[in-house]
Amino acid sequence: MDPYCLKRLNEARRTRKAAVLVTDLGDGRDRVVFEGEAVTGTLGEAIDKAFKSGKSGIHHIDGREYFLNVHVPATRIVVIGAVHISQALVPIAKIAGFDIEVIDPRTAFASEDRFGDIKLVADWPEEVLQRGDLDPYTALCAVTHDPKIDDYPIAEALKADCFYVGALGSRKTHGKRLERLRAKGLADAQLDRIHAPIGLDIGAANPQEIAVAVLAEIISSLRKRDFSKLRSKDAATA
Repeated sequence: MDPYCLKRLNEARRTRKAAVLVTDLGDGRDRVVFEGEAVTGTLGEAIDKAFKSGKSGIHHIDGREYFLNVHVPATRIVVIGAVHISQALVPIAKIAGFDIEVIDPRTAFASEDRFGDIKLVADWPEEVLQRGDLDPYTALCAVTHDPKIDDYPIAEALKADCFYVGALGSRKTHGKRLERLRAKGLADAQLDRIHAPIGLDIGAANPQEIAVAVLAEIISSLRKRDFSKLRSKDAATA
């Protein structure tokens, strides 16, 4: 591998960015493409699909053969609230291959007896999230139904461009939430990204079914994420 390509891949790993090593199997030349970086034509379409699927493979494009080696950061879920929905979400999220962490300052809820050996933090989100855990490969689910706990991580997740931000509550509750977040300086374009009420509308009637609906919505958001928004942001900061 070209040393420059190796340097770029190491940079991607360090900064939790997705990258594809594109190798032309005809002449052996390779290059690294970061997610959101524009590549025109059929090759660009194949790269976009590779990012969304996370799968590496050989592609025959315009009479040439390319190997796309996909390097995608481990996708994780941060749950705010150690509630019944969270208890049901944790095992199915792990089965689906997500890293998952639960944060709740209420020690009566955030206990190992209720959650086992997962990453569980009994502290305020303001303290925990200062370490920079939120990024475009993180989904945030706020399910405490308490603005004092939920509002801060929702705002930080939107600022960090998390690929999914979901919040528990009725439409009326969410309307009040939007008013509070606007007062914190969040723009309507950011607020429109919040999935509320949280989860796909499958008629869920209990915490276990809500957890299934939430995980399905997270997976849908991950696989259908819009690369053009990444490109627009990159262009604006270039």
